[in-house]
Amino acid sequence: MAKKGNRIQVIMECTEHKDSGKPGTSRYITTKNKKNTTERLELKKYNPILKKVTVHKEIK
Repeated sequence: MAKKGNRIQVIMECTEHKDSGKPGTSRYITTKNKKNTTERLELKKYNPILKKVTVHKEIK
């Protein structure tokens, strides 16, 4: 039987989208190991509304 892991699901939201003034949001769901990565994640992901790769930060 598998052990209970330290991996949790986190929601990533685009940082540039709020400043653009366009409606909607760009969000992704991913997992992280809370034991190894205690700080908030920051990844570059594709934003389909802005049609470019932007920085997405972890939200609570």
